[in-house]
Amino acid sequence: MVNRSDVHYFGAGPAPLPTAVLEKASQVLLNYKDKGIGLCEISHRSPEANEILADTKQALSTLLDIPDDYDILFLQSGGSGEFSATVYNLVSVWVEKKRAEIANEVGDNKDEVLKRLRKVVDEELKLDYLVTGSWSKKASEEAARLVGSKHVNVALDARKANDGKFGKIPPESEWNLTPRKNGGPAFVYFCDNETVDGVEFPAFPKSLEGEDAPLVCADMSSNFISRKVDVRKYAIIFGGAQKNIGNTGIAIVIIRKSLLPPQSQHASPELLRELNLPVGPIVLDYPTIAKNNSLYNTLPIFDVWVAGQVMAGLVNTYGIKRIGGQEEISNEKARLIYGALDKYPDVYRVVPDKSVRSRMNICFRVHGGDADKEKAFLAGAEKKGLLGLKGHRSVGGIRASNYNAVSLEGAKRLVAYLEEYATA
Repeated sequence: MVNRSDVHYFGAGPAPLPTAVLEKASQVLLNYKDKGIGLCEISHRSPEANEILADTKQALSTLLDIPDDYDILFLQSGGSGEFSATVYNLVSVWVEKKRAEIANEVGDNKDEVLKRLRKVVDEELKLDYLVTGSWSKKASEEAARLVGSKHVNVALDARKANDGKFGKIPPESEWNLTPRKNGGPAFVYFCDNETVDGVEFPAFPKSLEGEDAPLVCADMSSNFISRKVDVRKYAIIFGGAQKNIGNTGIAIVIIRKSLLPPQSQHASPELLRELNLPVGPIVLDYPTIAKNNSLYNTLPIFDVWVAGQVMAGLVNTYGIKRIGGQEEISNEKARLIYGALDKYPDVYRVVPDKSVRSRMNICFRVHGGDADKEKAFLAGAEKKGLLGLKGHRSVGGIRASNYNAVSLEGAKRLVAYLEEYATA
């Protein structure tokens, strides 16, 4: 029998989890807090479930130093569901803001308000997308499906700077963001780390900073809790849990409270229908989820518990360093692996440009992408207990996902194999 300690798993998601968390999970699945029933069997509205929610929120807030004027939501949509949710919610906020401005000018004449609002939506509604990889591309396509392609501005398609393939992020001077002098976009979306293509933003875009900055929505599914984040720069941060945080089943949303009632109103479903804009399902409605403490419908509390245990473990491990402690380890593992790849350029080729190499998803080719040699490379890795290294089916190649639960020892084992294979 293969022991867990004999294997180092580099899969991109579902990803490895800390063994200590899984061992504790096996206990609470059978008997949670000596109640005689398991964690998956308790009511999501019980005091125990509310305690789990509170503890998980506190752990995440501590790690990322989340300000008090932000809320944390848990949804069952996964990252892909949030592609839709962000459109539904932020377009609704934008529409209501424009409606209020027009109503302030023309008074109670509802017909005139609607007439002007239709014109404003038709001419001014823009959603900006920075497309730097497969997931941001899918997000932009979902936005176009929901509101129509005329309202979606692909301000950056990184393939145009890289011979039709993802792997670079062009300078911000080449981005075509909706001008702020014209009211700006309803929001700007980007994927902080592209899991498939191995591209990560090295820092927050400077062009999205400033007092008049647009609302920024960032997908951090695959680099969540791996480095410091200035949460205040974002309107919304979201991520699926199944990479760095927990098991498959939930998405986590960090949202500025000013986008929620009572500070901010959303357009009514009736108004959105009048404007031929989509009305989202209630389980993706942020005001509803926030009002109900993420318990509008049956939340998988076990999944929240796992995420909370993972994050509490990081809080206990790194103390006052908070997420900075994990960032140091993540950077060191990535440095070791990329160092080994760069050492043998005749054998390995890292796919993305060096300036945007992901610390989380290290994508490379073996012997120029020779199919037989890459197959042999993977077979050799498996014999050494290095699993999950096959690249995404859409791009092929090799991908080592360097998530938090991949130990420094695991990274060193991979480096040793890279050295052995290259010199054999």
